[in-house]
Amino acid sequence: MDLLLLLTLLLLARAAACLVRAAVAHRRRSHCYLLDYVCHKPSDDRKVSTEMAGSLVFRNHRLGLPEHRFLLRVIVRSGIGEDSYCPRNFVERREDAPTHQDALDEMDAFFDAAIAELLHKTGVAPGDVDVLVVNVCMFSPGPSLASRIVRRFGMREDVAAYNLSGMGCSAGLVSLDLARNALRARPASAIALVVSTESIAPHWYTGTDRSMMLGNCLFRCGGSAALLTNDPSLGRRAKMALRHLVRANIAADDEAHASAQKRDDGSGRVGISLSKDLPKAAARALTLNLRRLAPHVLPLTELARFAVRNLCKNLVLSCGHGKKTTHGSKINFKAGVEHFCIHPGGTAVIEGVKGSLGLDGYDVEPARMTLHRWGNTSASSLWYVLSYMEAKGRLKRGDRVLMLTFGSGFKCNSCVWEVTGCMADKGAWAECVDEYPPETMANPYMDKYSWLNDVQGDALLL
Repeated sequence: MDLLLLLTLLLLARAAACLVRAAVAHRRRSHCYLLDYVCHKPSDDRKVSTEMAGSLVFRNHRLGLPEHRFLLRVIVRSGIGEDSYCPRNFVERREDAPTHQDALDEMDAFFDAAIAELLHKTGVAPGDVDVLVVNVCMFSPGPSLASRIVRRFGMREDVAAYNLSGMGCSAGLVSLDLARNALRARPASAIALVVSTESIAPHWYTGTDRSMMLGNCLFRCGGSAALLTNDPSLGRRAKMALRHLVRANIAADDEAHASAQKRDDGSGRVGISLSKDLPKAAARALTLNLRRLAPHVLPLTELARFAVRNLCKNLVLSCGHGKKTTHGSKINFKAGVEHFCIHPGGTAVIEGVKGSLGLDGYDVEPARMTLHRWGNTSASSLWYVLSYMEAKGRLKRGDRVLMLTFGSGFKCNSCVWEVTGCMADKGAWAECVDEYPPETMANPYMDKYSWLNDVQGDALLL
């Protein structure tokens, strides 16, 4: 009997040890660290100034004076400076007749520069990559771009490669979520490479639909590559640790789904249409996302304050003593986050988030400066914003960074990082960060294009 009891205890002890080891292994796998990242800086011969953008507009002979005026007004007032980048076929005046090879060349130039730089910086060999996630919204060739990277860098045969398309500007955080989940399913010593960019070369809209012209004015070339790991031993030299990630998708709503979509215009020309319903869709998706994120990042005191203020307001209104307003009480996210990495989708996007979250000029400066220097580089834009913060020396150990982005669908995705390592790399901003913020954000071609304001009625959709 004593022997049986002893065996039972030993079995129970062994089972408990297995459970403990499994729990520890699961906890280790649930970690997600950012080893490093690189933002792509295209070659200087691909810079697009306002004057060059204007020449692109005038080369489209389908446009009349009202369309020229509309586009130039958007370009001049877009918040984009004189140093963003365009594809090489635009420089060669072939934007109206792009080839498949133009798109591949644009991708290869980014892959060969950014990914190679990231691997060199971190000392990670291509064969060390266990998970590869690539997101390019508008270009999905076969073989996939993920397969193209595996081939170009000679990655392992068992690398788990994922290729995302059609996810819009919010795909960067969708890819991050996918990479994190893929790491969770692997041993606690895995590495993931997340690659985000956009294909601009074959997507210059040549028609006359104003809702589809806006993309020509905002989107520019760029891209990012980031290395993640679930290995705590590597995490000790990582820059940041991912604490929370929240996704909201309201595509079930017809207006939201159609607010940003690729479609044919009345003449059969393809482009991205941005409707007047987009701001409303963005506001709704933002509200849903932050409602889910807030309990994870804010202290109980701030959540209680917000709840009490809203309760009091509703009681006053129910008693008929108050005036109903369209703006409710705002949650103070600064109570749980030190830095705000906002997608620079356009001046209106930045200002909209600033107002919704009650931020100040300092909080949105990184997004504004990113828009000015690089334009909207789609899913990779957030990393340029983060790089600006790092280049300016803003990020200290223990700081929390909220990344917030929007995308077609309509989607709003967010995540919170905690700075765990030294962040002092100037990255793609190295040559110009000391010039930012500039003394004035006024477009230098405002005087040249002053005639744009002579005729009223060209309502901007920005």
